[in-house]
Amino acid sequence: MTTSVPSFDIRGRVAAVTGGYGVIGSALARGLARAGARVAIVGRREDAAAREAESIAREGGESIALVADVLDEEQMGAACERLVATWGGVDILVNAAGGNVARARSDSISVFEIPLAAFDEALRLNLHGTVIPSMIIAKRMADQKRGTIINISSMAALQALSGVMGYSIAKAGIDNFTRWLAVDIARRHGDGIRVNAIAPGFFVTTQNRSVMLNDDGSYTERAKNVLRQTPMGRLGRPEELVGAVQWLASDASSFVTGAVIAIDGGFSVFSGV
Repeated sequence: MTTSVPSFDIRGRVAAVTGGYGVIGSALARGLARAGARVAIVGRREDAAAREAESIAREGGESIALVADVLDEEQMGAACERLVATWGGVDILVNAAGGNVARARSDSISVFEIPLAAFDEALRLNLHGTVIPSMIIAKRMADQKRGTIINISSMAALQALSGVMGYSIAKAGIDNFTRWLAVDIARRHGDGIRVNAIAPGFFVTTQNRSVMLNDDGSYTERAKNVLRQTPMGRLGRPEELVGAVQWLASDASSFVTGAVIAIDGGFSVFSGV
């Protein structure tokens, strides 16, 4: 009996990273590019997307900027068509667009004071902002009979985290969507298309910086509570997400679909005792 060594090689594959100029999206886009993938930075802000693509190119990678709002089906469809026209197809989608919405937080006010419109904004940005790109690009992958989609979940999908009701509900929806789409697309279109997610623990990002760090750079009380609940005793670094994403993007994970992989320093498994 002969066995083959699983390949983590993604050289030459085409990846689209939504929100690819954010803290986490940028780390994932650069990590995929360093591994040899051709990376499209997808986002609303043309200047930010172009800067990220240019930065990847300066490091020796291959990247383009695609301007599109992940909540706009027409724009996302046009971005997908441009990507296919440029590089002939799409092999990897990383849905990194999203984040907390400041006015939807209830850290210092009652949840009953949160406007419904703010709740809707958090839900749409995170859940719809994952579903819409997935539906558009998964259709292309179904035509190709190959591809992998990687969503971004959160610890907020697993446990009740104070202050972020809308975000938490959206991320729980992403977990369910990941499993649902994984099952449906495999049954209808074969085993060449996979859908998984990573669930990052706590990282400092643009959206949460003010609730994790004081003006002097010291940890807030919320951050200290997170560290007490994290067995590794520290916050994550964005580049620590890259290995799992490359694995999920590669043939090394060819029998993995519908999984949500926690990358959290042990936060999700610690009882606190």
